[in-house]
Amino acid sequence: MSPTYTAGSLVAARGREWVVLPESAPDMLVLRPLGGSEDDIAAVFPTFEEVRPAEFAAPSPDDLGDQRAAGLLRTALRIGFRSGAGPFRSLASIAVEPRAYQLVPLLMALRQRTVRLLISDDVGIGKTVEAGLIAKELLAQGEATRLAVLCSPALAEQWQGELREKFGIDAELVLASTVSRLERNLELGQSLFDRHPFTIISTDFIKSTRHREDFVKHCPDLVIVDEAHTCVAADDPAQGGASSATNQLRYELLRKVSADAGRHLLLLTATPHSGKESAFRNLLGLVRPELATLDLETPAGRAKLAEHFVARKRADVRDYLTKEDGLADDSLAERTAFPSDRWTKDEPYKLTPAYRALLDDAIAYAADRVSAAGEQGKREARIAWWSVIALLRSMVSSPAAAAQTLKTRSKSATARTAQEADALGAPVAADSADNDRLEGMDVAPGAAESEDAGARLLKLAQRAEQLVGPSEDAKLKALTRHLKGLIADGYNPIVFCRYIPTADYLAEQLDGKLGKKTRIAAVTGTLSPQQRLERIEQLGAEEADDPAVRRVLIATDCLSEGVNLQHHFDAVVHYDLAWNPTRHDQREGRVDRYGQKRDQVRVITMYGEDNGIDGKVLEVLFKKHRQIKKDLGISVSVPDETASGVTDAVVEWLLLHGRQGSQESLFEMDGHQESFDRIEREWSSAAEREKTSRSKYAQRAIHPEEVAREVAAVRTALGGAEEVREFTLEALRDLDALIRDPRDGSGDFTAQVGGTPAGLRDALAATLGNRLVEEDRAIPFRTTPAIGRGEAALVRTDPAIGAIASYVLDSALDAKAQGPRPARRCGVVTTDAVSVRTTLLLVRYRFHLTLPSRTGERQVVAEDARLLAYEGLPQRARWLDDEAATALLGARATANTHELAARKAITRALEGQPGLADHLTEYGTRLAAELDASHRRVRKANEEIVRGLKVVPQEPADVLGVYVYVPPAAPAASTVSGAEA
Repeated sequence: MSPTYTAGSLVAARGREWVVLPESAPDMLVLRPLGGSEDDIAAVFPTFEEVRPAEFAAPSPDDLGDQRAAGLLRTALRIGFRSGAGPFRSLASIAVEPRAYQLVPLLMALRQRTVRLLISDDVGIGKTVEAGLIAKELLAQGEATRLAVLCSPALAEQWQGELREKFGIDAELVLASTVSRLERNLELGQSLFDRHPFTIISTDFIKSTRHREDFVKHCPDLVIVDEAHTCVAADDPAQGGASSATNQLRYELLRKVSADAGRHLLLLTATPHSGKESAFRNLLGLVRPELATLDLETPAGRAKLAEHFVARKRADVRDYLTKEDGLADDSLAERTAFPSDRWTKDEPYKLTPAYRALLDDAIAYAADRVSAAGEQGKREARIAWWSVIALLRSMVSSPAAAAQTLKTRSKSATARTAQEADALGAPVAADSADNDRLEGMDVAPGAAESEDAGARLLKLAQRAEQLVGPSEDAKLKALTRHLKGLIADGYNPIVFCRYIPTADYLAEQLDGKLGKKTRIAAVTGTLSPQQRLERIEQLGAEEADDPAVRRVLIATDCLSEGVNLQHHFDAVVHYDLAWNPTRHDQREGRVDRYGQKRDQVRVITMYGEDNGIDGKVLEVLFKKHRQIKKDLGISVSVPDETASGVTDAVVEWLLLHGRQGSQESLFEMDGHQESFDRIEREWSSAAEREKTSRSKYAQRAIHPEEVAREVAAVRTALGGAEEVREFTLEALRDLDALIRDPRDGSGDFTAQVGGTPAGLRDALAATLGNRLVEEDRAIPFRTTPAIGRGEAALVRTDPAIGAIASYVLDSALDAKAQGPRPARRCGVVTTDAVSVRTTLLLVRYRFHLTLPSRTGERQVVAEDARLLAYEGLPQRARWLDDEAATALLGARATANTHELAARKAITRALEGQPGLADHLTEYGTRLAAELDASHRRVRKANEEIVRGLKVVPQEPADVLGVYVYVPPAAPAASTVSGAEA
């Protein structure tokens, strides 16, 4: 009869050693390789395969390492942990090292039985990482089994990549373009939301009634909603703007999803308020129904909201866990390298005489059309209005956009009513702050009101086509000058345009004009979201090893929201002035965010000072927007209806006055002063509400001291960034890599691994790319977790660092391994860091955890590595505290150790190991109690979550390493107070 093995015990099978997992049964063992990951788990049937108890082999005195052996082995072991014993089950298995402030939403989530959070951190702080941490933790703990992310279709593939690469969650895309393929593989009556446990779903796709009801019926137990403000509608339709109907559909969907009180729900948005109080209340109602009616003027109401709402500016987290946050010292302080304030400049240009004449004639045509249409009826008037707006906007964009618009039929011309004309014309001609309406909005709008463009329009189009090139297009000429200046200063700019023809025109005209070392690419809505990302990566990777190469990306607003561009670009040029400042914020936010290596992002806003439009839009909308941002420290979105009110007035005035008076102040425009005063009041009121809400609802649910305690515990168990850097440098040097460390203060270095063992090269090729390793290129190792393709982050969860640690650990455990072996399991060091003989033990503890959850108890086997040290003989050991034990890793040899003396010292230490068993067991019991307290502390707000929690140490502990430190001048045979000298 086969013996019965308990969870956490060691067995030998298939030529290696394994840890028995709780899912095992008498006739089937579920095993994880010792030191392996969840991906290596296997099932073994004792009836058919030999399985026997195993004990971890003791170190051999014949395999001695140098003074660095203990530190290298310890770090390699800890990097390899994928199932830590602490309260954060997921941190050991993700490929990103979260910032300390990003743990705040996670701590808030773990204190709720059903997680309901509104995460409203500022743009670029890392809401995706914060949501991913919570999702990974809930899945790891068994609190959730399925996940759905609702987002804009343009961001779906980016979400998929973030979840897969950083959190190991392989999610299926559910888009209009993929649903047919997915549904073909379903069984009869099966929902694709049941078939695929992890999905990323387009908010456009889910709007259809059939799919919406199917999703609600089979909705996962964890839902993340990105850009959640686009999924609520104001109660007052007048507040809702043009997107009210779409938002209402999504709002109804989320009301049904949130109605299940047991479903976890994370709402993400950088703009929860947006000046619409009722929409904000509706958003809170999705989190918890009672939050929608809370009296937020009272401390009790704000305290209740704080349990579910986190909203922080960059200034709140730039320097975190410092004495200013109420901590005793700055030992855990963390500075996040957000760029400093943007360098911004408004750059005017003047039209050439030929372009000026064309624009004047276009304005005259537009005035005639609006006047004539007004006499024909309301429908005709609205069609003419949107056609005129399209004409004027494309005219000041570029000759290419102007020609295309003049020859294309207006979309609104097909409308049957005035309301339909507005619905068709507004999205194409205006600049909505709603980023979910960006897709498909960069096509050149039509100005013709019939299939057969009139002779007058065709003549204008022919004239526009004659104006291409810098000789007649002063705007293009000015752009070339600005780009040359940015490139000369070492910047890689993005040029944002409104229309596809403009972007294509610029790419063609700029080719070869910006220097031999400048690479140019254009990305527009003609490409799919995936093709856009691929083109950006191609541009970023082109001659990436040549620091003199500069990149210029020309893009439409299909890239202005959601796509992260900070790794390749560091400046923004607004070639076309948007008619809503929020659109500029979205554009700039693509590069001005966490991970941007430049301290200062440059922004140039181009505007025509004599075209009758740009100057006035800049004067009213942008200057007010900038002042509010300067006063509050955050951007307040301009409601679409506010921006439209301003631009409509500008166009009306332009049509009325033409070129005459084009230099007048906007506030001198007859008949419009009252309208602008109202807009000023509304915007100021929205800004004041946002300022008040940021102050009232600041994150106070989790005190920084609580975060500091958990950060310290995590770093003790898993190690910190500096330890990982030193380990990587030393290990690669010992493995014969060619290291170039500039010692410039950044901490970055490069390594060529062509001379390292084949096993390591193969492992690195799998994570960094075959070509990089095969061609022996320099691999950059960065101290920041925000890295580009072909780079490695010096964090324990980076796959390349994991590959190095795995090789170091495996070679240390296998004394017969060929090639260099940086770490060894034994060592003897003569050092003046000790005054008596001191022995350091590297011990691996295994724990059997019983973790309660909503779905029942979950049994887990976890690991922890600790350093224990004692002075003197094993049988009379004087044990040191943890801090003193860890300090021994820094001890350096001050004299040579004779080989025979070293062998004698390590043999004596190894022979004394059995006498230390009781202390190792006692330490394991104490460590289990500390872990139990940590779990309960993190979940302290909910007693139900911790009822039944158990942490039991598995005996015996594994002694991986034994290292003896000998004082240099000690007599050969004398004892002092029981300590062997």
